[in-house]
Amino acid sequence: MTVAAVILASSPESALADAAGRPSVRRISEVAWAGGAVPIVVVCDERDGQVAAALTGSQAILAQPAPDEAGPVGQMARGMRVALDSVAETDAGLLWPARMSWVDAETVTSLIQAHGMGRDRILRPSWGDEPGWPVLFPVSRLDALEALGTTRMPDELIADLEAAGVVVETIDLGDPGTTHDRDVSLADVPAFEGPGAPVADPAPEWGAPAGDRDEDDPLQGPSLAPYSQAADPDG
Repeated sequence: MTVAAVILASSPESALADAAGRPSVRRISEVAWAGGAVPIVVVCDERDGQVAAALTGSQAILAQPAPDEAGPVGQMARGMRVALDSVAETDAGLLWPARMSWVDAETVTSLIQAHGMGRDRILRPSWGDEPGWPVLFPVSRLDALEALGTTRMPDELIADLEAAGVVVETIDLGDPGTTHDRDVSLADVPAFEGPGAPVADPAPEWGAPAGDRDEDDPLQGPSLAPYSQAADPDG
């Protein structure tokens, strides 16, 4: 079972915004990797090499976004397609807005475990009664996603799929990072509680939480793909 992380940054400024001393996309990439997601795809426009530089030495693939007129749905689909091109066995992707910088690695692992129990469901984490992000999206539903309206916002797209009969399951994983974005400082985010009960049988250990790692000791994984390669829609 292979679950990608598809990190969606609306601009280089969003990708590089500070998240507890690291660029948002770098922090998210490390958390996603620590939680067991692979491949890691960052969808972001790149103008001066700063986003690529922030990801150098990490496991991330930097991908050119879809045209602006494709809307949020186009960016989501673009990231999923790049993940499939990178690892053909990918059967789901975590759709992860770059503003959601405080998600815990355990949440990633829990979503991946839950996906193994029913692979056609969309899985959405929540904290309390509020649905959050990243949303685990199965590849089997990609055609349905691409058929949705280009003007719809991410929350609306999930609602549209549910209205069309796709099963969307919300799971309270006790992670306030799924609903508190980086506009809230990390010091002000409520404490992580974890899921009240296991969501599936224990999974293999993927690695230490990203917060326990030294920035000078980068995670091992695939090198950053050449940007031109990731940007090629045929590659």
